[in-house]
Amino acid sequence: MIVAQLLLSTLPQDCYGRLRPSLEPVNLSLAEVIYEPHERPAYVHFPTTAVISVLYTMQNGSTAEIGLVGNDGLIGISLFLGGDTGPRRAVVQIAGHAYRMPAAVLQEEFARGGPFQKMLLRYTCALISQISQTAVCNRLHSVEQRLCRWLLLMQDRTNSDELPLTQEFISSMLGDRRETITIAAGRLQSAGVIHYVRGHISILDRQGLEAHSCECYRIVKAELAQLFGTGKSVGYHA
Repeated sequence: MIVAQLLLSTLPQDCYGRLRPSLEPVNLSLAEVIYEPHERPAYVHFPTTAVISVLYTMQNGSTAEIGLVGNDGLIGISLFLGGDTGPRRAVVQIAGHAYRMPAAVLQEEFARGGPFQKMLLRYTCALISQISQTAVCNRLHSVEQRLCRWLLLMQDRTNSDELPLTQEFISSMLGDRRETITIAAGRLQSAGVIHYVRGHISILDRQGLEAHSCECYRIVKAELAQLFGTGKSVGYHA
């Protein structure tokens, strides 16, 4: 059984056995584009150590992250929801490993019904919850709270206190100016929650980061746990 991949780990042995020959291990590099807007993905990706952002790009070229996918999910839900394409872009933000499956195999197994289909639909519910909560968070909460939420989500998906992230990159993910992110990160560093040097963030105080965050992080995490069971969690463990 594949380890460190929440969705694949929920499949019964017979279902996993059918899919295993079609699961190809791949290395994903930083800033690698998984698919572009209105492009039909050739594969669905199940990250293990990589983290991938789903971005929405406006006509003026500005971007904001609407979804974050790591070892808890997959990239390519349009392939089984019937849309095939959409106005979104998927980009690797933490380099690492993943398994990819051809779109045709995914669609054939989904059409069989059963545990694979149920797993994909449960994950879609979790992703919709994350996207919806992100929209609410961006509207109602401060930059500092949103930065904390985002760093917690990143830590859960990398299982590491060390995150190779620039403030410029974070600003494009959160949809805020770099100067605004710099101020928020500076406050967290002064509080002893994180340490930031160019291109790298160290999380020093997980509990402090959660205390500075809004309720959105806890809601998203609870939804995933409710859908897949806390015993299957592959998130951060202190």
